Amino acid sequence: MSIRWRDAMSRALYGPHGFFVAGAGPADHFRTSVHASPAFATALLRLVSQVDATLGHPDRLDVVDVGAGRGELLLTLLRLVASDSAVEVAVGVSGEPTRSGRSGLIPPRAGSPETLTPTASARRSLDEPSSGTARPSLAERVRFTAVEYAHRPENLPEEINWTSEIPAEITGVLLATEWLDNVPLDVAVHTEDGWRYVLVDPESGAETRGDLVSPDDLDWLTEWWPSPGTLPSTDCDPNPGVTSTDATSGSESGFGAARPAEGSSLTARSRPGCPETPHSDYPRAEVGRTRDEAWVNAVRKIERGLAVAVDYGHLRDSRPTNGTLTGYRGGRQVPPVPDGSSDVTAHVAMDSVASAGAAVARCAYSLVPQREALRALGADGGRPPLSLAGTDPAGYVRALAAASAVAELTDPAGLGGHWWLRQPVGIPLGPAVAR
Repeated sequence: MSIRWRDAMSRALYGPHGFFVAGAGPADHFRTSVHASPAFATALLRLVSQVDATLGHPDRLDVVDVGAGRGELLLTLLRLVASDSAVEVAVGVSGEPTRSGRSGLIPPRAGSPETLTPTASARRSLDEPSSGTARPSLAERVRFTAVEYAHRPENLPEEINWTSEIPAEITGVLLATEWLDNVPLDVAVHTEDGWRYVLVDPESGAETRGDLVSPDDLDWLTEWWPSPGTLPSTDCDPNPGVTSTDATSGSESGFGAARPAEGSSLTARSRPGCPETPHSDYPRAEVGRTRDEAWVNAVRKIERGLAVAVDYGHLRDSRPTNGTLTGYRGGRQVPPVPDGSSDVTAHVAMDSVASAGAAVARCAYSLVPQREALRALGADGGRPPLSLAGTDPAGYVRALAAASAVAELTDPAGLGGHWWLRQPVGIPLGPAVAR
């Protein structure tokens, strides 16, 4: 029986035998920035350190990872924090952070801070005493929490808490790396009589038309997804390396499942500006209202601190006319069949999510490409000085390898094309994340 995509995704991803609940975890199926290089975690730790300084080094600093997979990011952060000089030693991040990005502004609520954190405070090392007064190190104060529906991995260190729900009263940093793209959402098609839901058979992936969208979803589409006549066309082939004869047969509505693309041994879930999309005779839209609501719920759990969403997405003036729904399994891109055997994902309407979060937090947000965000945190991918090869050949080789890894993270045609949404709550936006 065909059902709406939102329900199909929910069962396929988070049901008892869902993709993110059963099996070894998403790391076996696709590559993210977390898996690409420890430089990603190192840059995040620098951001955590800045937030810690802005909060005045609280007795407890929360670091919450939403959609934690099997805890890979927090495990890396835990190891870095345990290092005597984590930010400086870890590969791929060096130098001073730079200022980059654009900020979305919203009038501050009464009593909210309106000035930027002093640069010196943001650059303070992890364990440096303030005003000559000794304080517990970050390693002693930080509390890591992984939020995931899967069972806790057996070998995960006890220092990492594991829960299925975002905890309340967070003071610190909430991280959401490639989480929002897996928040279930409805898909709509624009027909002669308006937007209608797309229904999908969970077993085959075949699609048919459903009812007209609800008033709430219509409001979201009107606000955030331009009418089909105003959508820009794309000059890229949405299915590189795949000919029209490779397409799956369409259903009675003229829809079809996304065509598979050739993948590497482990494919990154990103093809910015040229996503793998289902073919349709009618323009499609992915209704992002559920992602907005999920982000709002996450932001509301923060007492003071910063929420960071890292995901691939699009903005209102460049919505894809045919959607971005696709699947990943075993390191390759596959048709988005919601039967639980593969990841089902769609790009995020980042500006809509940002607006929803800002309305709750009543603070400025920052929305920049990953390459800008990482460079702002010192991960620029620059080659090490050639002179190092003469004094420390092994160190030069390691630094060169680290620079290569950062280059992958900042490549605008790949992982560097991800968006970073940073939403402060009750604190100013630090100098490394605002113009």
